Amino acid sequence: MTALLQNGLVRKLGGAVLTLLGVAVVVFIMLRAIPGDQITAGLGTEAAALTPAQKAQLQAYYGIDRPLLSQFFSWLGNILTGNLGFSSRSQTTVLDLTSRALPVTIELAIASIVLALLIGVPLGMLSASRPNSVRDGFGQLVGLAGLSIPAFLLASALLSVFASRFGYNPNGRNFAGLLQDPLLNLQQMAMPAFALAFGISAPIMRTTRTAVLEVASEDFVRTARAKGVPPRRLQVRHVLRNALIPIVTMTGLQFGYLLGGAVVVEQIFSLPGIGRQVLIGIQQKEYALVQSSVLVIALLFVIVNLLTDLLYQAIDPRVRAS
Repeated sequence: MTALLQNGLVRKLGGAVLTLLGVAVVVFIMLRAIPGDQITAGLGTEAAALTPAQKAQLQAYYGIDRPLLSQFFSWLGNILTGNLGFSSRSQTTVLDLTSRALPVTIELAIASIVLALLIGVPLGMLSASRPNSVRDGFGQLVGLAGLSIPAFLLASALLSVFASRFGYNPNGRNFAGLLQDPLLNLQQMAMPAFALAFGISAPIMRTTRTAVLEVASEDFVRTARAKGVPPRRLQVRHVLRNALIPIVTMTGLQFGYLLGGAVVVEQIFSLPGIGRQVLIGIQQKEYALVQSSVLVIALLFVIVNLLTDLLYQAIDPRVRAS
């Protein structure tokens, strides 16, 4: 059994390494496929007035004068030593920028996923309790709205309504960390978290509904109902508990998406997260900043998937047995 677990862990870690390497290659190629470079991004139209010698000096300064293969392996080698690169715009290391931006995105992702679970799981169970009824139709309608309304549109609407109608815009102030000013931090996180959570709650709701309906048709549930187990206890201890695997799977996928998919929402609400950091890096053509930030996001996504697999074993003994 121990050998099987070790082999499974080795396979997963090997797959994670290959995934990260693939992400590194793809983001490296895609960035260089975008027209322009750091010189044109920094100087704009004035870049055309540079002499060949000046342009060569700037290319050497930014490290873009070497062959692409050399640039890639140089960056990859630096990553392996913990050097994520240097941001010429901010005049600081990418590691320093990421260490400040990543906690903001992680906090936003956790707040969003908690809200999504609080909306999606009860709504899914409510829909599954009486299929094809009015309550089921209501749940399906909310789920359809969550899938149909883009997060950036809902975020813009929330910000516009609260700012213009109620004069409430905590995101107009400088961002406050959770330890720095907890009350202001929660106010600044509330609207962006809800804007993301509403869309994420839809697939969680649908997954919960499907899983609950499937488990509710099992023999052990009918037996428990025949023995007189109270409905609420039956739903929570017997049905929901055995329906957690697909719900956890969907939650893990959505959480991984949030780590890199909250770019526009962070920009709308001026949250200094890693998604906004990537967006600014793309605009400024800061290759090291974008490449390293995307690789950090991919690493977090891989870690979330590994933790999800471990959570399976804690939830369902049948997974441990297999």
